[in-house]
Amino acid sequence: MSDRIHIVVVDDERDIRETVAEYLEMNGYKVSKADGGPALRKVVEQDRVDLAVLDVTMPGEDGLSLARWLRDRSGAGIIMLTARDAVVDRVVGIEMGADDYVTKPFDLRELLARVKAVLRRVGRATAEAGAATGAARREVRFGRCRLDLDSHKLFGPDDREIPLTAMEFDLLRAFAERPNRVLTRDQLLDFAHNRDFEPFDRSIDIRIARIRRKIEPDPAKPAVIKTVRGAGYLFSGAADGS
Repeated sequence: MSDRIHIVVVDDERDIRETVAEYLEMNGYKVSKADGGPALRKVVEQDRVDLAVLDVTMPGEDGLSLARWLRDRSGAGIIMLTARDAVVDRVVGIEMGADDYVTKPFDLRELLARVKAVLRRVGRATAEAGAATGAARREVRFGRCRLDLDSHKLFGPDDREIPLTAMEFDLLRAFAERPNRVLTRDQLLDFAHNRDFEPFDRSIDIRIARIRRKIEPDPAKPAVIKTVRGAGYLFSGAADGS
């Protein structure tokens, strides 16, 4: 298996697929191309994928359903390509597990910048990410789950890995570093996302809801990450989730 970062470009438009793939290859990435769901699944079955660039609007299975399928099986970063700059598309994309989005038509340099940003948050941008060689691993308990800060992974009570998006990991790390402290939405965006793109209103709420479904015994009554009405969110470091 190659040590190079592996990106899969999924778009039913051949010109876009070829152009994006060629540009990413010129910038040192290993790139696979897929014209839809069956081709994407074949790539995922054959090799590790570090990031997927998914077109939203495709005949048959669209990019949103593919994002959900990929997120259920992988911790790969996901960037959505959409021709529609509508808030509803971004909301659904985030709910499906996307890390970022780019609106068509787009500049290849902008796409590359977003690819680098997502890979940085996923932890695949450098060879050192997740290695923690010879050192004790840094872990933080989130209820019955534990977050490994070095490998960027979340594990459940049965020690099985729970897939995280890059943004979800960044948010959990922000909470882990500031337990029992109320964090506003703007602070969370600064701590976790570094404002790589201009977020839309309530995007943090959507991601917190996704995280709660993964770490809370009862997401409807959160005990680990609590809502502080009119202020923001608080990670109750003492909560054991039992």
